[in-house]
Amino acid sequence: MTTADALDPASLQPPATRTYRYYDLIMAAFVTVLLCSNLIGVSKAVTIGGLTFGAGNLFFPISYLFGDILTEVYGYARSRKVVWAGFAALGYASLVAFVVVHMPAAAAWHGQEHLEAVFGSTWRTSLASLLAYTIGEFGNSFTLAKLKLKTGGRWLFLRFILSTVVGEGLDTLIFYPLAFFGGWSNELLLQIMLTNYCLKVGWEILATPLTYKVVNFLKRKENEDYYDRDTNFNPFSLKT
Repeated sequence: MTTADALDPASLQPPATRTYRYYDLIMAAFVTVLLCSNLIGVSKAVTIGGLTFGAGNLFFPISYLFGDILTEVYGYARSRKVVWAGFAALGYASLVAFVVVHMPAAAAWHGQEHLEAVFGSTWRTSLASLLAYTIGEFGNSFTLAKLKLKTGGRWLFLRFILSTVVGEGLDTLIFYPLAFFGGWSNELLLQIMLTNYCLKVGWEILATPLTYKVVNFLKRKENEDYYDRDTNFNPFSLKT
C-alpha cells in the first residue's frame, strides 16, 4: 500500500457529537424520582384537606417536570432516551421486588408481612405502572415538542400545561383501570382517577415558575434550545 492509499487516521474517528454538561445529571435525577415515587410512596394512602390519594402522587409529577425540561431544552430524541432509561430502571426494580418478596424466608426472620405490604405489588399493578408511565411520558414529550414547533417557541407556560394534561391524562386512563378495575367499585375508581389526575396537573401548574427558571438556566448554560424539525418521533428509536 502506498502512502497515497493509506487512510487518514482522522477519517477513522466517529463524527463529533454534541455533549452537554447537565444532561446526564438530569437523567439520573429523573430515574431517581421515578423509582422513589413508585416504590416508596405508592403503598401509602394519605388524607389532606379532605382528599384521599396515594402519597406517591405528591412526587410522581416531578418526573413530568423533568420530561418537560428535557424536551424543551434538549429535544424529543434525547428525552426519549431518558424515558427508556426510566422504563428499564422501573422494570428492573419491579422484578427485584417480586423475586425478593417471593423467596422463601429464613425461619429466624419475621418481617415477611411487612415486606409484602411495602413491596408486594401484583404483576397486574406493576404492568399497569410500566405501561402507563411509558405511554404517558411519551405523550407528554411528543405534545410539547409539536407545540413548540407550532408556536415557534412561544407560550411556554401554555405548552407545559397542555403537554401535562395529555401526558398525565394518558397515565391516569391507563394505570387505574388496568390495575384496579374489578377490584374497586366503578364509582370509587372514577373518583380516585379524577382526584389524582387533578392533583398531578395542579401540582405541575404550581411548579411552573420553578420549571421556567430551570429551563432558562439550562438554555443559557448548555447554549441549546432544540426544535424538533427533523426528528424521528418513533418512540422505539434511540437515535439522537
